[in-house]
Amino acid sequence: MTNDLSAGFGTKAVHAGQSPDPSTGAVMTPVYFTSTYAQAAPGDHKGYEYSRTHNPTRTALQDNIAALENGKLGIAFASGLAAVDAIVRLLKPGDELVSTNDLYGGTYRLFTKLFAHYGIVFKFVDMTDIAQLEEALTAKTKLVWVETPSNPLLHIIDIKAVAALKKKYDFTLVVDNTFATPYLQQPIHLGADLVMHSATKYLGGHSDVVLGLIVAKDESLAKQLLFIQNSAGAIPGPMDCFLVLRGIKTLHLRMKQHCENTKTIAHFLQAHPKVEKVHWPGFSSHRGHAIAVEQMNGFGGMISFIIKGDKGADARNFLSNLKVFTLAESLGGVESLCGHPASMTHASIPKEERIKAGLSDSLIRLSVGIEDAADLQQDIEQALSKI
Repeated sequence: MTNDLSAGFGTKAVHAGQSPDPSTGAVMTPVYFTSTYAQAAPGDHKGYEYSRTHNPTRTALQDNIAALENGKLGIAFASGLAAVDAIVRLLKPGDELVSTNDLYGGTYRLFTKLFAHYGIVFKFVDMTDIAQLEEALTAKTKLVWVETPSNPLLHIIDIKAVAALKKKYDFTLVVDNTFATPYLQQPIHLGADLVMHSATKYLGGHSDVVLGLIVAKDESLAKQLLFIQNSAGAIPGPMDCFLVLRGIKTLHLRMKQHCENTKTIAHFLQAHPKVEKVHWPGFSSHRGHAIAVEQMNGFGGMISFIIKGDKGADARNFLSNLKVFTLAESLGGVESLCGHPASMTHASIPKEERIKAGLSDSLIRLSVGIEDAADLQQDIEQALSKI
């Protein structure tokens, strides 16, 4: 049953990659705190030699996420950025990576401040316009990096339309699925070759662990990434793997509540006289709404918005006056978080590039948690009243 890919999402979330411990019958996956493993004779072992290469707790997590994303293999890393780093290591000097122009600031920083020094060319385009994407593609394009919904403007990119270009340009399609999670969106079904997650966010779900995951569609890519994982060594510890594995067991339940609460808050903000614009793909007026309906099973737990007439000061004032929402980095936990992308998560992007992409100093980002929606709404109302 644990390996039945036809099982429902909730069943796979709870059981995939896991079975009772054969030595004790323990139902929960043990946390294997060991760096090495006994061998009966040189090279004669039970599949585990050294914990940088393999660890049974990590194996269970990797098999679990592979089942949820319907991929060939899952590969775990010490953080989401370590997972991004491993994927970019597939490239060689002179290769090109084309990315959406609205993406997580840490990813942008890794691309432009580290890997650009090694002769890899990075291009950033508005991928909501497929024509702009195709114009950027060349014979040197080896990776196309999609983030949808994007961070923080919640742009929606048509994964199928991007994948259709692979026949002509022969690139590897990577989708950062952190915001959507495999519960709401399964990029491999839509044509992606690699799916990555900052499991720190919704997969872990409780703001108590930092971890990254990749799922590969085919064995060739999986082997390359496993080689990088072992060689570079940016692996998560077994306790971190256990925490994410435990978090995933309730992913489907949490995402339902995140989506329900976010819908309530989005409509409340849209109707508020002090709010100028709300970014949420659930609105029929959202540019990517039709695509989101087609490729997602819900609209997620993230909202970004702008206060009417704000030049940045009102946004900071609003964020400082929230009481249920916590002003903090990150997202995707059971608790509601708020942030100011320009000075927090996206501060590493030069201001001119941020403004060009539509990320202003007045933008506010909300990660809507699973608390009572009425309390969240009241908190936003009282903070807006102080502007």
